[in-house]
Amino acid sequence: MTDLSAFSITRKWPARHPDRLQLYSLPTPNGVKVSILLEECGLPYEAHLVNFETSDQLSPEFIATFPNNKIPAILDPNGPGGQPLALFESGAILLYLAEKSRQFLPLDAAARYQTIQWLMFQMGGIGPMFGQLGFFTIFAGKDFEDKRPRDRYALESRRLLGVLNQRLEHRAWVMGDDYTIADIAIFPWVRNLIERYHAGDLVGMHDFAHVTRALAAFVARPAVQRGLLVPQRPPGS
Repeated sequence: MTDLSAFSITRKWPARHPDRLQLYSLPTPNGVKVSILLEECGLPYEAHLVNFETSDQLSPEFIATFPNNKIPAILDPNGPGGQPLALFESGAILLYLAEKSRQFLPLDAAARYQTIQWLMFQMGGIGPMFGQLGFFTIFAGKDFEDKRPRDRYALESRRLLGVLNQRLEHRAWVMGDDYTIADIAIFPWVRNLIERYHAGDLVGMHDFAHVTRALAAFVARPAVQRGLLVPQRPPGS
């Protein structure tokens, strides 16, 4: 049996299946990127809910293993060289799992780097900008009388959607016919912008038909539907 006792996080979230990859997460746009990829590629894993309402991410056990105290994070008992690997940052995890499973990341060097380019487009643009817009639509910022900060993020979110829409005009997915980690990174955020942040009208989502079409195809995938529910939230939350 794999011994993960050297990682303090396993004291707060004991591994029932220590031979499987351990996922520490919450079904947020960043969190479900990893659960969706795990469902897509078929790697065996065990999911642990990191509950923000009880500040699990700030616990000593979590921070000792993942110092940035953010989800998602993984602990792979079968990492490089057969040694356990703890990893945080969703983009890094997507790259790692795609390489480990040899799926959803092109082998061709040019296509590979273009896929990584679009992954970074999400990490550096879509995620931060959509997230800030969410602050001003459903969180504390919605009560600010001055709407200029909200409108600034709405304008930039609209610009990013325009970039994505143009990319998808003649492609099924970001990289063409092949579904990749770029799609797995981007579309949970697009879905969240509409369904959670209720910002579709604010950014003029009706103008981005190709994004809407690809989002529908993404959400229709069985692995996506499963991954969106991992880990399960506590009842009533």
